[in-house]
Amino acid sequence: MANLYLDTPELKHYLNHPLMKRIVELKERNYADKNNFDYAPVDFEDAMDSYDKVLEIVGEICSEIIAPNAEHVDHEGPQVINNRVKYASGTAENLKAVVDAGLMGVSMPRRFGGLNFPNVPYMMAADMVSCCDAGFENLWGLQDCAETLYEFGNEDQKQRYITRVCAGETMSMDLTEPDAGSDLQAVMLKATYSEQDQCWYLNGVKRFITNGDADIHLVLARSEEGTHDGRGLSMFIYDKKNGGVNVRRIENKMGIKGSPTCELVYKNAKAELCGDRKLGLIKYVMALMNGARLGIAAQSVGISHAAYSEALAYAKDRKQFGKAIIEFPAVYEILSLMKAKRDASRTLLYETTRFVDIYKALDDISKERKLTPEERTEQKTFSKLADSFTPLAKGLGSEFANQNAYDCIQIHGGSGFMKDYACERIYRDARITSIYEGTTQLQVVAAIRYVTTGAYLARMKEYEAEHVAPELEGLHRRLKAMSEKYAAVVEKIVAAKDQELLDFMARRLVEMAGYTIMGYLLVHDASKCDSFTESAHVFVKYAEGEIDKHALFINKFDAEDLSFYRK
Repeated sequence: MANLYLDTPELKHYLNHPLMKRIVELKERNYADKNNFDYAPVDFEDAMDSYDKVLEIVGEICSEIIAPNAEHVDHEGPQVINNRVKYASGTAENLKAVVDAGLMGVSMPRRFGGLNFPNVPYMMAADMVSCCDAGFENLWGLQDCAETLYEFGNEDQKQRYITRVCAGETMSMDLTEPDAGSDLQAVMLKATYSEQDQCWYLNGVKRFITNGDADIHLVLARSEEGTHDGRGLSMFIYDKKNGGVNVRRIENKMGIKGSPTCELVYKNAKAELCGDRKLGLIKYVMALMNGARLGIAAQSVGISHAAYSEALAYAKDRKQFGKAIIEFPAVYEILSLMKAKRDASRTLLYETTRFVDIYKALDDISKERKLTPEERTEQKTFSKLADSFTPLAKGLGSEFANQNAYDCIQIHGGSGFMKDYACERIYRDARITSIYEGTTQLQVVAAIRYVTTGAYLARMKEYEAEHVAPELEGLHRRLKAMSEKYAAVVEKIVAAKDQELLDFMARRLVEMAGYTIMGYLLVHDASKCDSFTESAHVFVKYAEGEIDKHALFINKFDAEDLSFYRK
């Protein structure tokens, strides 16, 4: 039987990273659950064996069920019947398979019925699911919303809702409205408290809601009458069992068609407050979005993997002029770069996820006891790293997914334009990754402050100080030269003290930082595992060219040149 996990040895490489020891130690609280749950690990090796076995189950479900269903799901899609969503038959089969396998509530504590996994193995599962059907990842992956309930809900809410998610119920995050896309401060869905009923009622419209007919919704709504900014917004929990929300329609999308993207009408929908009033956008949605962005980074890596795999298989099979097209330099160059981009975005994803795991675990522990001074320092360090790396992983990973999907079509030639091949679906599915959960432009806005404060450069210096295999020292020296070019142009732009110029150059600066960091990570991977050597060489060469291009543009640019770009 096919198994995507066993067929993707890179995943096991990242699962066995040295930081996993600390991550598991923090997540398992010295393995305290072993006395209360028969499936809880007793030590580090037992925990790693558990992750490995569960990921093998995920790999089997992906290869044997989700992947074979993907094309039919894309054609059939979901429907609205009597204001409710009916999934495509293949989606329903996929959902049953993951629920039956106990793959809901993956990162939730065992006391709620979850597996208590760190984010690293969870993102590996998301990576695989996305490779087989990016649309289904949007349903299965929304169990992420339970993390927000766990962080900010009260104990009663956790017991009532997280247990249901772990048992197989689905979730959605209802944020966007017709007049509030990226600008969530403009949300106007009204939340009104009834003293008589001792509950909140929601009224209004939400649009572009992924899995909008889910069982449990997290809803951003305006609780403070007369306000028009983020300070008037709160987070609410809506339970579909209570009624009051209808699906007006499912959007007719370009891609991820198995995932129902809904327009919802709230009419006196009973809801309950999650956390404190007025913190819905300022605190809770920001935490929710950071988790979602990590999920989209994993989805992007999965799509990149699928695009490369389809292109490689076709290039080996397709013959022109008497030989397989993979033998032509014009083709094998594209394939090598596709593989390098996939591996670069994957290594950045798991580096970011490790940072998230450590700071999240320490954050959770801080609610149980006072952290030691060393733990507080560790928490602060990894929180900053997670915040700085998340927009890189999401922004650059999604752009690479789009580029790989484009190149996959190109390798297929005219056949790739037809619906006979999976690459056509992959191409359509990829496009949304650089748009939802914050466009690439918004990821640049989030990342640029780490350019100007020197945070990325400091991290590059740390990577530079790490040991690499002797045969890779040449690549390491080239990466050092790239980081020096990056530092020089950052200094030039910052010294100009021109905010418009900084904003104009932000994407180039962020890409320079991201590509250099990816290069360092790939070289370190190649030092430990030979299977990354090819990608390390190809990617460093690619990144070097991109950095030279950006540096040349910035160095030859004058602030007065901005006048030619303004509209």
